[in-house]
Amino acid sequence: MSEPPVSPQRLSIAVVGLGGIGGTAAGLLTRTGLHDVTACVRKPLERLMVEGPDGAFEVPLTALTDPADARPVDWVLLCTKTHETASAGPWLERLCTPSTTVAALQNGIDHVERIAPYVNGAAIVPALVYYNGERLAPDHVRYKPVSENELVVPDDAGGRAFAALMGDTPLHVLVSADFVTLKWRKLLVNAIANPITALTLQRFAVFERPDIQLLSLAILDEAGRVARVDGAGLHDDESQRVLKMVRGFGANLSTSTYFDRLAGRPFEVEALTGAIVAAGERYGIATPLNGLLLTLLRAISEENAKTQT
Repeated sequence: MSEPPVSPQRLSIAVVGLGGIGGTAAGLLTRTGLHDVTACVRKPLERLMVEGPDGAFEVPLTALTDPADARPVDWVLLCTKTHETASAGPWLERLCTPSTTVAALQNGIDHVERIAPYVNGAAIVPALVYYNGERLAPDHVRYKPVSENELVVPDDAGGRAFAALMGDTPLHVLVSADFVTLKWRKLLVNAIANPITALTLQRFAVFERPDIQLLSLAILDEAGRVARVDGAGLHDDESQRVLKMVRGFGANLSTSTYFDRLAGRPFEVEALTGAIVAAGERYGIATPLNGLLLTLLRAISEENAKTQT
C-alpha cells in the first residue's frame, strides 16, 4: 500500500454517512475551502447547516446518491454506524483504490478488521471520536466537543496524515503511540453511556442518580478487567475517571444508541457492549453485567430491525 496523502495539497474527500459525526466533519472541511468534499447520501442535498461552539454556518454541499456515480478519491471518511459498514460497501468499493486512505470515524476496537474487506487495499486509519454529534434534520447537524481532543488516531503515517487533513478545522486530532489504551478508554465510555441512556430512555442527566453511578462503576470494573488483559494500560481508578467524564458531558446530551432507540432504528450493539463480551470470552473473563446489557440491547435492536423491513 502506498503512503497516505498529506495536506496541504488540494485533496478529494468523500464522507460516507452524514449523521451528526459525518455531517460535522463534512461541514467543517467544506468551510475551509481547501479540499473538494463530496457527501455520499441517500437523498439529494444541496446545502448543510452546522451548529457548533463558534456558532452556526451553512455551506454548499456536493452530494452523490448513487454509488455508481462515485469515482476514486484521496480520502474517505467513513462515518456510518458500525453495523452499517456492509451497507456502505458499494460506496467504498467505488471510492477506494490502494492509493486511497480511509479514516474510520466509528466506534469499537476492530476498525481495520471490520472495514478491510470493502476498500480494495486502501490504507485504513482508525479514529476515535470525542465530539457529540446530533443530526437535527437531513441537512442540519449540531456538534459539541466533550473532550480536550475531538479525534484520536494512531501515531503512524496514516494518523499523522489525517491530523494534517483536519488541521484547518476546529477539530483537534491527538496522535498517540498508545492507541490500544485509548481505544479501550473510548469503549469504556460507550460501555455505560450507550446502554444506560438507551435502556432508560434518558439523556446524560440519568448519571446523576447515585444508583446509576454504582451500576456504572460495576460495569466499568468488569470491562476494565478485560481491557487490561488485552493490553490497555488503564489507571487503577479508571472506572471513576470514566464515570466523571461521562457526568461532565452535559445533562442534555445523549448517545447515538439513545437516538436510534427513540427513532425505532437498530443500533450499534456488537461493536460496543458486544466487543467487551466477546473479548471476555476470548480471554476467559466473566462479564455478567455487560452480558446482561448485551442481551437486552440485542432484543430491542433486533425488534427495531424487523419493523424496518
